Amino acid sequence: MIPLVGHCLHTAAELSNQCGHAAIPERRLPVRAASGRRLGLLVSALSGLLVLAGCADRPGSEVLRDVSATVPGAKLVTLYVATNRQHDPAGGDFFTTARAENMSYAEFTISIPPKHEAGKIEWPHGTPNASTEFVTVQHRSLDRVAFETAVGKRHGTQKNRVGVFVPGYNTNFQEALFRLAQMTADTGVDAAPILFAWPSEGNVAGYVADKDAATASRDYLVALLTGLAQNKKIDDITFVAHSMGCWLSAEALRQLRLTGKDAVIKRMTVVMAAPDIDVDVFKAQMTVIGPLTPPMTILVSHDDVALHMSSFLAGDRQRVGQIDVSNPDVQAAARKANVEIVDISHLAAADDPFKHDRYASLAAYYPKLTDNPSGGIRRAGAFVFDTVGATLSAPFTLVSKTAFGE
Repeated sequence: MIPLVGHCLHTAAELSNQCGHAAIPERRLPVRAASGRRLGLLVSALSGLLVLAGCADRPGSEVLRDVSATVPGAKLVTLYVATNRQHDPAGGDFFTTARAENMSYAEFTISIPPKHEAGKIEWPHGTPNASTEFVTVQHRSLDRVAFETAVGKRHGTQKNRVGVFVPGYNTNFQEALFRLAQMTADTGVDAAPILFAWPSEGNVAGYVADKDAATASRDYLVALLTGLAQNKKIDDITFVAHSMGCWLSAEALRQLRLTGKDAVIKRMTVVMAAPDIDVDVFKAQMTVIGPLTPPMTILVSHDDVALHMSSFLAGDRQRVGQIDVSNPDVQAAARKANVEIVDISHLAAADDPFKHDRYASLAAYYPKLTDNPSGGIRRAGAFVFDTVGATLSAPFTLVSKTAFGE
């Protein structure tokens, strides 16, 4: 998958100098001789990718500033924000990476361009252009009462649904907001989309800082989920998390169970995309959380570069998002735990060299999956997503290995 990077890229130090960053010091890690070359290539490739990620332009808070109007054919998506980020003193309606003591709430309306490509975010460049780019057309701060009233309004013609999205590591506020706008537009589901914006550093070098910030955010997420579950005007809650956000979300579910808030958990449908969680840690979390109804859905892919990096840095400890659905022990464990593990490796990884955000492309298939009684979602077991038929199929079973580290 990535050994070719070692032949195609300059050294990490050379790339760093080209990008204006400090050179990355060489690290000599103790490795077994038999696997030393593979690990060396992995480190070189990942170092290069990290530096390239640092070179890429990332959206700043300017994309959150209102434009005058949208254009004919554009789709307007209204998003709600609950965050424990601090307000930006330079712009009171925007948020920093600093951790706040209290929750803040906001509402953003994003215009999706008429020729939007499913799975992608058409980012503004220079002067915002609503005909070809995502643009913010309106935003405002809310207090808690206004937030609860807004998300409790009926957004569809049938059940009143809300969706909570918990983003992952290295995600700034605007990236998380626009990602939720993209997924909301692509699913076409009538629901109130809610972003739980925990204070990620939005920095590729901030893995440890992000893990600490996620840990400090557990009580805030628990409070949000509890409030939504107690809102009698809300019928269904879909809870979607990505990457390190999955660890935070699993911890929140665990805390809800330990504090006897079973009724809150029963209100939710849970989806974990590319979980950056140690397999043994996840086993311990699920032992407390227990089986969910409908089954928790876990989206995995074998070629997720970001999770390979995380696994390597953790001493070659497998992450849940790397689980092999062709492993018969995994299939049996999934059925026993009443979870649904879906390999989405066949989905295109649009504009993502790490292949870590391909879950966003699944949004366009969501209506077909939910309408398909035989090949759709919410079934315990291990499956492969078929992009042609938008169905889940049982994988070909290979020689048995050990599942979940057992």
